[in-house]
Amino acid sequence: MFKNPTLIEKESIPDLTFKNKISVEQSPQLFQNLANAASLGNIHHRKVTIIFEDDESVKQVNTTIWCTGQDYICLKGGVWIPISRIHDVII
Repeated sequence: MFKNPTLIEKESIPDLTFKNKISVEQSPQLFQNLANAASLGNIHHRKVTIIFEDDESVKQVNTTIWCTGQDYICLKGGVWIPISRIHDVII
């Protein structure tokens, strides 16, 4: 589904851009996985792996998801990723 994602730190996400219109192939279970990951993050402070795509390439980050909205997820520290750019969440 995605090729060799680059592992990055959560703190570098605000420096990424999500301006270009692209369509990413998403896991059929994505929204359920996001909900489960947010529960694990809030209750157990458990990290998950998020595979997503910015305007340059596919990235991977291991972090805690605090909440999910309709269009974005919020990570620990107030970092946001557009859901439309997420390929998969691995719990």
